[in-house]
Amino acid sequence: MVETLRPPSRLQKVATILGRRRGTEACLVICPGPADLDSLLFVDGWRSRFSHVVAWIIDSFWTEQIPAIARYGRVYDHLFTTGDEESSEWEQITGTPTTWLPWGSDALRFAGQRVDRVLDLLRTGRQPPEWDDDDMTANSCRSAGINFQGRPPACEDADANQQLLMTEYAKTKFSLAFSSLVSPAPYTHPTRDYLTARWTDALAAGAVVAGIAPRVPSARRLLWAGATLELGTVARDEGIRVLRDAVRAWRPEHALRNRKQALERLDWRWRFRTLASALGVEPYALGTELKVLCQLLEQGGAQCGAVRRT
Repeated sequence: MVETLRPPSRLQKVATILGRRRGTEACLVICPGPADLDSLLFVDGWRSRFSHVVAWIIDSFWTEQIPAIARYGRVYDHLFTTGDEESSEWEQITGTPTTWLPWGSDALRFAGQRVDRVLDLLRTGRQPPEWDDDDMTANSCRSAGINFQGRPPACEDADANQQLLMTEYAKTKFSLAFSSLVSPAPYTHPTRDYLTARWTDALAAGAVVAGIAPRVPSARRLLWAGATLELGTVARDEGIRVLRDAVRAWRPEHALRNRKQALERLDWRWRFRTLASALGVEPYALGTELKVLCQLLEQGGAQCGAVRRT
């Protein structure tokens, strides 16, 4: 893990043009954004140490921020983007094979857990202005007979914060989330729509995601009927009317269906398997957990060989 990242020196930039000599180790670079591709330059011996160097760019929609190491260097063997819509653009700009590898979640963690829910609606993260005041939303939901919970308290420790968030998702029937194009923020892309962990994590825990989902083709291919409840508007009162009927119609089997579909489509282990293949490695722990995942799917009536793995 690269703890600190400073701008690469001129000498380091020139080295990327010269390329790498093949070593024996495999290297995976997980990048929060395109600029983090430079982090490879701060790894000892990167020019001769690795047989394969693969990068997974999470916020890959920022194509205007692709750095010189990817545009002009001969360093990376394969790139993966979380959005399919920009994968061909990445490949054209960088000249490096690029594949769509979308967001996922630890769906296996929730296998076998209870599917009954104590909450009707959970709010997390960014919301449109009308939904941003949790007290006002709670009052409106109470009038409609909806049991609402506002944003969970944040933890300074990232692991603890994620664990808390997943615990809350597992308590609720519906989780509120709106696409960045209808609910923008300074840190979201101004023109591109994309799926994030607010959808995948909620679905892995069995919740239905209510709001407005990203309307890009890759999101539609990744999700399934019943994964989302489209409110069709960012207006709170109109949305609550839709939610009121959906809450009344909710059944525990809806959570069970979402967890099963998340195992098939969203579990991180399918993503890791794709990365391992690109790196030419076969991690023992990954293989063991994939066997468990496949067994669960078979027990649920799904044939593992027919599962669509992205």
